[in-house]
Amino acid sequence: MIRVGIVDDHPVARHGVEHMLSAAPDIQVEASVADTALLPPHDRLDVVVHDLYLVEDRPAIDAVATLSPVVPVLVMSASRRPGDVLACVRAGARGYVTKDASALLMLAAVTTVASGGFALSPHLADALLADLAALAETPRDDSAEGAAQDDPLVPLSPREEETLRWIARGQTHGQIARRMGISKATVDSHVERIRAKLHAGNKADLTRSALRRFGDEL
Repeated sequence: MIRVGIVDDHPVARHGVEHMLSAAPDIQVEASVADTALLPPHDRLDVVVHDLYLVEDRPAIDAVATLSPVVPVLVMSASRRPGDVLACVRAGARGYVTKDASALLMLAAVTTVASGGFALSPHLADALLADLAALAETPRDDSAEGAAQDDPLVPLSPREEETLRWIARGQTHGQIARRMGISKATVDSHVERIRAKLHAGNKADLTRSALRRFGDEL
């Protein structure tokens, strides 16, 4: 059972998401609240679905950054702005879906995030690719390590490339193993080598690297 907390200050939207998730047999909504501070203890939650804009049209990036080290956060928002998506990913969000997402997509996103994957509304990938200049807001490291991280031409083996594509599509290591016909331990090894080559710290870093490397091919 996936235990979910929902944070949205708009009652209609909040109750709509609650109803949508509660209909799934493997999801239990533990809390549906208007403010992050009203969530139950983090050890009672497997995922927090958090609206991005709660107060005075300011994105709740601080709330995402505070929650993400202790519980996976799936951001939902009406905003499709690449800057908002990138800011959430930098803050530690494990996914971003727009509020016009279908029930099927929302349920899949919650399940993906709960299992350690990264979820992104498919139509957002193009928007991110069109505005990757926003990454320039992060100071560039001109050392060899920093250059390697930003260079999409760092060579990966065919198996590593395939693994990176599946990671960017939100697949867990177990799901990737089944798709590629290999063991999960082998996928783990591929991911460790990819991280070392690209100097990527987490799945969000890997997803950004995949977007830079593969673009529309994802």
